Amino acid sequence: MKKYEILFIVRPDLEEKAIKEVAKNFEKVLVDNKANILSSKEMGQKELAYEIKKHKSGYYFLINVEANNKTIDEFNRLATISEDIIRHLIVRL
Repeated sequence: MKKYEILFIVRPDLEEKAIKEVAKNFEKVLVDNKANILSSKEMGQKELAYEIKKHKSGYYFLINVEANNKTIDEFNRLATISEDIIRHLIVRL
């Protein structure tokens, strides 16, 4: 399994409970697909450098995982489809 760093930004117009639920659901996607979560960090709300989908800020989450390609592809697919995530980035370490 390879190590990855996943950063995703949740839209800011959700309630705080809903924002945490989105992050929890995406962590569950990784675990259900046999990924090992090394660390998970909520970085809080930050201003964006430029407007994304009419949002000027977002809630940042950073997850370090050990996973295979299938798991990362599934996370990428779901994050792309999700309307709650305005941007995501997956980097292989």
